[in-house]
Amino acid sequence: MSVFIIAEAGVNHNGSIDIAKKLIDAASDSGADAIKFQTFKAENLVTKNAHKAPYQKESSDNQNSQYDMLKKLELDVSGHEELIAYCKNKCITFVSSPFDSDSIKLLDNMNLEIFKVPSGEITNLPYLRCIGKLNKKIIISTGMSDMREVNDALNILIKSGTQKKNITVLHANTEYPTPMEDVNLKAMVEIGNKFNVSYGYSDHTIGIEVDIAAVAMGASCIEKHFTLDKMMEGPDHKASLEPNELKKMVLAIRNIEVALGDSQKKASRSEMQNIPAVRKSIVASRDISKGEIFSENNLTTKRPGNGISPMKWDEIIGTNASKDYVKDELI
Repeated sequence: MSVFIIAEAGVNHNGSIDIAKKLIDAASDSGADAIKFQTFKAENLVTKNAHKAPYQKESSDNQNSQYDMLKKLELDVSGHEELIAYCKNKCITFVSSPFDSDSIKLLDNMNLEIFKVPSGEITNLPYLRCIGKLNKKIIISTGMSDMREVNDALNILIKSGTQKKNITVLHANTEYPTPMEDVNLKAMVEIGNKFNVSYGYSDHTIGIEVDIAAVAMGASCIEKHFTLDKMMEGPDHKASLEPNELKKMVLAIRNIEVALGDSQKKASRSEMQNIPAVRKSIVASRDISKGEIFSENNLTTKRPGNGISPMKWDEIIGTNASKDYVKDELI
C-alpha cells in the first residue's frame, strides 16, 4: 500500500484564497496525495489574552496576541467550498484539521472523508468524542503526548464510534523546527506495535531526511509543512519546505517505497545477468590428465560462474577426471 503523503499548507495561505490556490497547485504538482489546511474560529480556539508559542513569537508580530494572529488566518465557509472544489479540479484530496466543534461540523457538512486531529487536541475529551462519533477516517498527531495519552485518545475515538482500522496515529514533535535530537523516530514504531494501529510521522524538522527514514521504518503516512516562500510572514513558513523541496521529498519517498520490496531475499531480475560474470566455477589450476584424482593441488575457483559451483567443492575433491583438462578449463 502506497504511503499517504500530506502536503501541510496549514495557515501558510496567510488568509488569502489566492495564495491557498497556489499552494494547492504546488502540492498537486509535487505528487502529494493530499493537501491539508486548518479549520477554526479564533474565538472558539483561544482566549483573547492567550500567549503565543515561542516559535510563533519568533516568526510573527510579537506585539499581537495569539487570538489576533489566528483571526487573520481563518478560512470562512465559502473559502472552504472554493478550495475543496479547486482540489477536486487538481485531483488532490482536501484535508483539514478542525480545532473546535463548530469546525468539525462544518467539515462534516462538506462531506470530508478524512479528518485530521492536531496534536493540541489529543487531550481534549469532548473534541475527540465529537469527531469520533462521525466514524470517518481519522489521522491523529501525537506531539507533546506520552503513551498513556495516546492510549486514552484512541479509546475515546473508538468508544465514540470510529473503527480502529480507520485510525492512523502520527508520531510528532510540535517544536518548529524540531531539533534532530528531539525527533525520537523509534517512538513512531513503538506506537504502531503497542496499539496495533497504522502509524506515520508528522514532520517539523528542517529538510527531508527524517521523512525518508520514517518511510523506511514503516510509516504509512507522512505529513510535512510546505510554503510558497520561507521568507513570507507567518508562524509556520520558516519550518516549511518550498515547492521544489516538497517535490524532492515526494520523489524520494516513492523511490524508497519501491526500494523496500517484498522482504523475500532472492536474485533480482536486473542482476540475474551478472551471475555468470561475477560468480565463480571450479576450474583446473593446471593441466589435468584423464583419470587423475581431483585435489586442492589441481583445482581452483575462478570466474565465469556458468560451470560447477564452488559450493560443490567437497563433492568434486577425490573424484577422478573423466577427461583431459587444460589450465583454466571449467570442470
